[in-house]
Amino acid sequence: MLIERTLKQTIQESLTKSNKIILIFGPRQAGKTTLVREVIATLPGRKLEINADELRHIDTLSSRNLDRLKQLVSGYDLLFLDEAQRVPEIGVNLKLLHDHVPTLRIIATGSSSLDLASKVREPLTGRTRTYQLMPLAVSELASHYNAYELDAKLEDFLLYGTYPEIFAQENKLDKTEYLRELTLSYLFKDILETGAIKYTPKLRDLVRLLAYQIGSEVSINELCNRLQLHRDIVNNYLDLLEKSFVIIRLGGYSRNLRKEITRHHKVFFCDLGVRNAIIENFNPLDRRDDGGKLWENFLITERMKTQSYRRESANYYFWRTYTGSEVDWVEEKEGKLFGYEFKFSAKMVSAPKAWGETYPEASFEVVNRENYLGWVG
Repeated sequence: MLIERTLKQTIQESLTKSNKIILIFGPRQAGKTTLVREVIATLPGRKLEINADELRHIDTLSSRNLDRLKQLVSGYDLLFLDEAQRVPEIGVNLKLLHDHVPTLRIIATGSSSLDLASKVREPLTGRTRTYQLMPLAVSELASHYNAYELDAKLEDFLLYGTYPEIFAQENKLDKTEYLRELTLSYLFKDILETGAIKYTPKLRDLVRLLAYQIGSEVSINELCNRLQLHRDIVNNYLDLLEKSFVIIRLGGYSRNLRKEITRHHKVFFCDLGVRNAIIENFNPLDRRDDGGKLWENFLITERMKTQSYRRESANYYFWRTYTGSEVDWVEEKEGKLFGYEFKFSAKMVSAPKAWGETYPEASFEVVNRENYLGWVG
């Protein structure tokens, strides 16, 4: 089953209307290579595809030698470089190609925003357009399934996530085996290869602790104590996990620091299938006690995917006071504040009194099983 990605048309237009280098970040197995191949198949001219996991072109692509680079791309109209973060000094070399072979279109992908971005940020300033591709969004699946069918698949989304390959698996056993293999093979691969990680078992312990705490406020001090690691190391691990598309950190919103909690973060996972594989729990919803947290994580990641693909800019938070008033999701965009409460049932609730008193100009909405498709789509 081939689901058309929302970014396809956007990237096509960028390649045809601009000479900027296209960079696509996203986790491994999210469909970056498939997407790029679909896009460039619609374009005229000869295309050179290089996978940086293969070593045969690495010397040339990291050489800083313009003549060698020109020889590599001679006769081609487009260069597609997959897993570009593996090429040393890739930013400088892409700059040389961009500046001296202006007719060449360049598109590069990377599974680690941390590593690739650090290599291209300075050399390619003003020369790139950057996009992020995540596992399939419900808004993308809506082109293949109607609302009734999507709702029927909701439990699968919460248990197995939305990596494209999941939809090719025929049964629950195949899905769980795929996710376990994905987690073992790729989850830590790009992080470990940065060379910035020590105490690898501690990293795995940290991810497991976070997986059990999705939707809850995470205390850095508590993590440090349980892992017996220095605060700086834990913060570094969290940063790497976020930039390698494993977790999402959500900060607290506040304009009144004495009443509102801002010191802690909530942690969510970019894909629930990966999260459930980490804790080895694929039990159905009626046999688990974290259904509400899965629902919250699902809505947050889907909302972020959709807004990212639409190039909508917003700041995201949760909100809680020391007296216990809480709003699950807060969006700040275009100078306005929007609050949302997540309910798995069709139950409707009123805005917390403190929310209305503190931010009378802000809106408040409940997102539940009956209206979530419109909110995430």
